Amino acid sequence: MNRPDVLLRGRDITRRWGGLVAVDRVSIELERGSVHAVIGTNGAGKSTLINILSGEIAPSAGQVELLGHDVTAWPQPRRARAGLGRSYQRNTIYPGFSVFENCRLAAQARTQKPWAWWQDAQRCVASTAAAHAAARRSGIEDLLDRSAGLLSHGQKRQLEIAMCLATEPEVLLLDEPLAGMGAEETDRMLALLAELKARHAILLVEHDMDAVFRIADRITVMVNGAVLASDTPEAVRNSPAVQAAYLGGH
Repeated sequence: MNRPDVLLRGRDITRRWGGLVAVDRVSIELERGSVHAVIGTNGAGKSTLINILSGEIAPSAGQVELLGHDVTAWPQPRRARAGLGRSYQRNTIYPGFSVFENCRLAAQARTQKPWAWWQDAQRCVASTAAAHAAARRSGIEDLLDRSAGLLSHGQKRQLEIAMCLATEPEVLLLDEPLAGMGAEETDRMLALLAELKARHAILLVEHDMDAVFRIADRITVMVNGAVLASDTPEAVRNSPAVQAAYLGGH
């Protein structure tokens, strides 16, 4: 029986590239109010999994459900409009535009009005309001007029999350949002994620193990495309199999 708080579900997801099995029968559930971290060494299948969940790669087998709907055959734009937000390992901002324009453009993608071609998009009330709300929730409301290209690394990552939020998603798929951050920037990002999880289901792919164990409610460990363990942080930390395969006695 489906639990109502599960917003995104992957069932027995498999992806083959010729003879290589990149993701091997992985099942995962993302619940509102929870951060679900996926960890593993390079080549474990984490990026392929998140690309399948977001709709950028089709699975060879298995099923993806978003808000109770089978979206396995839906492309990425349709999943985004249905409530799925995604950030990437590399910055995907528009550096020549202001912080506000980055947020507004993201919001506009959700509230497209192609029939109203005569209207000035910059005066769209809905996208403007969504942009301001996303910037406020992401903690960058004081930077709206600044050029995005002049932001610090941590601020750029906050902007990426703001751009996700501007599309009004219910599920957030975050691919290494802490990469390249110092301790202070990491603390700010973790505080933001802790605030966001109350209203969202969050999937976090991350290499910073200290941060993962601080923020995650559940951790899935992948090895060679398959799930080695999926449990609470404490259970994962104390798992001999996980320690041997990945954490190295962490």
